[in-house]
Amino acid sequence: MGPKNAKLFEKLTGGPKVLDILWHLPVDVVDRSAAPKLSDVKPGQVITVEVTVDKHAPNQRKSQPYRVWCRDESGEINLVFFHMGKAWLEKMLPVGEKRVISGRVEFYNGTPQIVHPDAVVKPEERDEIEKLEPVYPLTQGLTNKIVRKAVKGALGFIPTLPNWLDEAYKKRNQWPDWHEAIKAVHFEKDTDIPVKARTRLAYDELLANQLTLALVRSRMKKKSGREFKPAGMLREKLIKALPFALTGAQKRSLAEIDADMESPLKMLRLLQGDVGSGKTIVAALAMLNAVECGAQAALMAPTEILARQHYEGLTPLLEGLGIRVIALTGRDKGKEREVKLQQIANGAAQVVIGTHALFQESVEFADLGLAIIDEQHRFGVHQRLELSNKGKGTDVLVMTATPIPRTLTLTAYGDMDVSRLDEKPPGRKPIDTRLIPIEKIEPMVEGLKRQIANGDRVYWVCPLVEESEKLDLAAAEERYDILKHWIGERVGLIHGRLKPEEKDAVMQKFAKGDLDVLVATTVIEVGVNVPEATIMVIEHAERFGLSQLHQLRGRVGRGGDKSYCFLLYTGPLGETARERLSVMRETEDGFLIAERDLELRGAGDILGVKQSGLVFFRLANIEGQGELLAAAYDDARLIIDKDPELKSPRGEALRTLLYLFERDQAIRYLSSG
Repeated sequence: MGPKNAKLFEKLTGGPKVLDILWHLPVDVVDRSAAPKLSDVKPGQVITVEVTVDKHAPNQRKSQPYRVWCRDESGEINLVFFHMGKAWLEKMLPVGEKRVISGRVEFYNGTPQIVHPDAVVKPEERDEIEKLEPVYPLTQGLTNKIVRKAVKGALGFIPTLPNWLDEAYKKRNQWPDWHEAIKAVHFEKDTDIPVKARTRLAYDELLANQLTLALVRSRMKKKSGREFKPAGMLREKLIKALPFALTGAQKRSLAEIDADMESPLKMLRLLQGDVGSGKTIVAALAMLNAVECGAQAALMAPTEILARQHYEGLTPLLEGLGIRVIALTGRDKGKEREVKLQQIANGAAQVVIGTHALFQESVEFADLGLAIIDEQHRFGVHQRLELSNKGKGTDVLVMTATPIPRTLTLTAYGDMDVSRLDEKPPGRKPIDTRLIPIEKIEPMVEGLKRQIANGDRVYWVCPLVEESEKLDLAAAEERYDILKHWIGERVGLIHGRLKPEEKDAVMQKFAKGDLDVLVATTVIEVGVNVPEATIMVIEHAERFGLSQLHQLRGRVGRGGDKSYCFLLYTGPLGETARERLSVMRETEDGFLIAERDLELRGAGDILGVKQSGLVFFRLANIEGQGELLAAAYDDARLIIDKDPELKSPRGEALRTLLYLFERDQAIRYLSSG
C-alpha cells in the first residue's frame, strides 16, 4: 500500500507490520445473502439484487441528492448519492445496463431506496460481493473496503507454523490450527468456527503473556538470592514501639516475606493491600531483615510527595533503632547529592528512600539486599528488574495500594508470588459516603464551613488543572478561586504542573493545619497521609473509575474521627455511572470494588490507562476470559518446569509464539540466562 494508507493503517492497528493488520479483528458481520424481489424488500434489510438502470435524476442544488432509478421485473428502487460527480455515476451505472447492488434499504415516500450502496458491480462480478462481510473498526481516511482488501493481502503472507499448543488441550477445545484460525476470524463463513478461532487466538496471546512472565520469574529465581535471617532484636523493638498491634494479615504476609528472604532463591513478591491496610509497616519490618544482616534496603516510590512521606514516616521508627535513613529524589542537586551518593556507595546509608532517581547509573549501592517498589503499576512492569540489578541477588518486594482483580494480577504480576493484606487495622471507622447532585453544592459548602470551624480539614478533588473548552469539567484553578471566595483564605491548591518543592510546601501547610481546604487534582490519589483530614469532596465523581474513587476516598478516615466522602455528580447519570457511584456508597472493600470496576470499565483503564504497567491485549478480553487466563498461567508454569530453555520441539514452536506477540525480550532472557 502507499505511504499515506500505511500511516493510517499504523494508526488504526497500532503497528507497521503485516501481522498488525491480521491482529485487527472484525467487530461485526454484515449478511448480504438476502436477494429478494424488489416488491418484497423490507425497511432496514440488507439486500444484494440484480437490477436494470432506468434513469439518472441529478439535482441542480448541491445540498440535494442525486438519484438513480433502477428496477427488476417486480418493482423499482432508488439509489441515492450525495456530493458525487455526474460523470462518475453515469460510468458506474450506465442507463439500460444490468448491475448487482448491495446495501441497506430505507423507504422514502413509499419507495425503497439505498443511500450510497456498499457495492455496485457487473453481473459477472457478483462473486466479488461477499455474502458474509466482516466489519472492521476504522479510522478517518480508511473505509471497510480498503481494510478488507489489506486483510486479504495480509492473509496471503501467512505461513504454516508448528503447533505450540498442548495437543490434548487443543483437541479438547476443538480449536483449529493457527493459520486456519487467522483465516476463520477474517472470513466468517460459519457461526461455530470463528468463535472457536477467536478463542484459540485469545489463548495464544494470553499464553505468550504468561510464558514471558514465567521466563522472567525463572530468570530471577535462577539468580541465587541472599539468605537473610528474620530480624530478631530490631523487629521486636520496633513492634513494641508501635502504638497498635499487627493485624493477622500483616503477620501472615510477614511470615511469607521472611520465608522468601531466608531462602537461597531470590524473592519476587507482590504485597497487595487495600487503602490503610498497613503496607508501610510491613515494608519497614522486612527492611530490618536485610539491615540486621549487614545489607542495605531501598524503597522506591512513584512521586516525590510519596517518597518524602515514606521518608518522614519511616525515619523516626528506624532511626530510633540506630538505622541511618536517607532520601534521594530528582530534587537533590550539587554537593548535597554528592554526599548522599557517597553514603549510599559506602554503606553509611542503610535504608535509602527515593523516586525513580534510584535507577540512575550514578547511584551505586555498597550492598543492596532488598529492593521495595511502591505502587508498581506507576512504573513499567519490568523496571523492577533494573532496581534489583543494583545489588547481587537482591530480593524484590513490590507493593500496591490499588487492589487488583485476580485476572489482572496474573497478567501484570504472573511472575510474582502474591501476599494480600485484606484486613484493616482495628479502630478504623467506616467512611460515610454520600452522593450529592452538583446543584446542591452551596448548601454542602455551608455544611463544610461548620465542620472546618470544628477543626476538620477537607480535600476537594477536581479532574482538570485548567478550563478546557472540550470538557465541561470543573477546573481545579477555578474551583480554588470560588472556594477562597466562599470559605476564606485558608485554601490551598496542588496539581501536577507545580514544581515538586511547591507541591511539598502546600502539602506541609495542609498537614500542619495552616490550610483548611486542599483543592487538588488526582495527584493526591496514592499514599498521601494527613490523619487530621476527615472530609473528601470529589467533583464530577461520575467521570472517575471505581478504583480511582476508592483510592481518593482512602485519603480520609486515617485518624480516630468520623470521616465523610461527598461524591458530587452532574446528572442525568448513565447506567454505568449510577452503578459505579452506588458501589462506592455500599462498600469499602477495595478488592470487591476492583472486581466491579473490571466488570464496568474493562481492563484497559482499570489502573489509570496508559501510564500503568499493565499489558493491553489485542485479541484477548480478560474481563470475560478469566478461565483461559488461568489455563495459560498453569500451562506456562508447566512448560518452564519441563523445558526451561524451550529446546524441545514444542519449546521451539513456543519461541515462534513469543516472536509473533513481540515478546522478544523473553527470548533474550533464555539466551542470556
